[in-house]
Amino acid sequence: MALARIARHSFRRSSGGMGNYASERYPLCEGESAHKCHSPFSGNVTVCSNLLSIRKPDHISFGSRGMKVTPQHNFAHAQVAVEESDSEPESPQYPTLEATRPGEKPRVVVLGSGWAACRFLKGLDTKIYDVVCMSPRNHMVFTPLLASTCVGTLEFRSVAEPVSRIQTALAKDPNSYFYLASCSGVDTDKHEVYCETVSDGGLSREPYRFKVSYDKLVIASGAEPLTFGIKGVKEHAFFLREVTHAQEIRKKLLLNLMLSENPGVSEEEKERLLHCVVIGGGPTGVEFSGELSDFIMRDVHQRYAHVKNYIRVTLIEANEILSSFDVGLRQYATKHLTKVGVRLVRGVVKEVHPNKIVLSDGSDVPYGLLVWSTGVGPSEFVRSLNLPKSSGGRIGVDEWLRVPSIEDVFALGDCAGFLEQTGRPVLPALAQVAEREGKFLVALFNRIGKQNGGKAFSAKDIALGEPFVYRHLGSMASVGRYKALVDLRQSKGTKGISLAGFISWLIWRSAYLTRVLSWRNRFYVAVNWGTTLICYPAQRGGELEPVTSFPWAFLFDSSLNKSKDGMILIAFFCFLARE
Repeated sequence: MALARIARHSFRRSSGGMGNYASERYPLCEGESAHKCHSPFSGNVTVCSNLLSIRKPDHISFGSRGMKVTPQHNFAHAQVAVEESDSEPESPQYPTLEATRPGEKPRVVVLGSGWAACRFLKGLDTKIYDVVCMSPRNHMVFTPLLASTCVGTLEFRSVAEPVSRIQTALAKDPNSYFYLASCSGVDTDKHEVYCETVSDGGLSREPYRFKVSYDKLVIASGAEPLTFGIKGVKEHAFFLREVTHAQEIRKKLLLNLMLSENPGVSEEEKERLLHCVVIGGGPTGVEFSGELSDFIMRDVHQRYAHVKNYIRVTLIEANEILSSFDVGLRQYATKHLTKVGVRLVRGVVKEVHPNKIVLSDGSDVPYGLLVWSTGVGPSEFVRSLNLPKSSGGRIGVDEWLRVPSIEDVFALGDCAGFLEQTGRPVLPALAQVAEREGKFLVALFNRIGKQNGGKAFSAKDIALGEPFVYRHLGSMASVGRYKALVDLRQSKGTKGISLAGFISWLIWRSAYLTRVLSWRNRFYVAVNWGTTLICYPAQRGGELEPVTSFPWAFLFDSSLNKSKDGMILIAFFCFLARE
């Protein structure tokens, strides 16, 4: 009986029936290669309705992809277990990207398309490796500039970079692919990841699941917004982490402005519709508040003059805004935001309702637009993985970003953190942390690959070199009205250069412009900024002035120590060039 069960299980892993699925193409980011951004089941396959017998195995392949049909597993857990019984019927079948064969290039599977994943993909030597990237989106988002797209300062395409442009092998190489899919589980013993396509109802069978075998696995799936379990946040608040979030915020903001001009709308309803509430006083919340303030003075006062006196911005923070910045910069930001019309409230949100939020002191705050920006935490996928965890629930890694005791699995970015036994603190969820980790890990992979350590279980005896060391470059945040904060301290509590004002704003824009990945997007960003600067008036002293007085008047502002700030600006540009 036991031998029959083993034989039947072995047969089921090598045989199966096929379904006929139409090739599905997804909406692509501009410039994305259409023929490579797909699910791994494209093609016409014949349906086999009868069960196969043990004496007649039927091995079916998907051509050069190495696609093969294998039994479907339950993806609820990271470690997959299949229980068999004598009376159990045949389980449904699904495709698989099979393991690499001897003589083929090792396959690196990357989960995610954020800062860490894309920096890794950009530097990976595709002469050594084949690469497969899986993500629910086909582009990387330049998150530091995302707030500017909500109010039209930048266009959405300026902050989105197609993954196939970052790593062209995904669009061109015969054995490298991008799959628009979410990972639902990992079997580290079999070196397989289990995926579910993102099709928005476009497939004949939903959900569609498949497997991909790997030699090396890089988990860079990012994090999700923290809601602290507060009732109503997910249902009624907007987050600001994706291009779709920015599009929804812009649409809601403009809709409320137009609705408030309709005849018969009460004064109370106008005030509610045009009350923009931002929860969270970190860099994202502060920058979005500053952008909203600029939008009110730049657009609302000209184009929605009938309701310009009703629109307000409120920033709610439980503690101090920009708590990681220097004390002097926090004070500057507080004064500046108050001056430009942003109301700062210290409080804790208790509940969120469709038209109001309730604070812990019992007070109600009506709103028309609610943006939630209180930080990020581990995603549901990361929490479900049966892998070592660091403090805070991230995937635990060692000094080389390896997952300890798990062969050929690495993690980086917002989903990973150093384990306690490494003696290192968990790094903050910042873009520069993820980018540095991606740069370190791809150099490690290229070095391993050149020593024939790219295949599964083949890098045990290879020296990994120096461990990863993170050096903080500083923090920056825009506060609106051509003002920004630059904090170049290595860490909180240490001494360093801190700047605020127009010079800091120039540094902020210059630094982010150099960090945009492609020259195409750098051109878009520069043109968008230039158009905003030339075509819209600047606001100073509570009145609108022609742009001809900007920005030169700021350069002669007596409050600036020009010689000191100029030297700092030159030094910072030199630092950026070196980096």
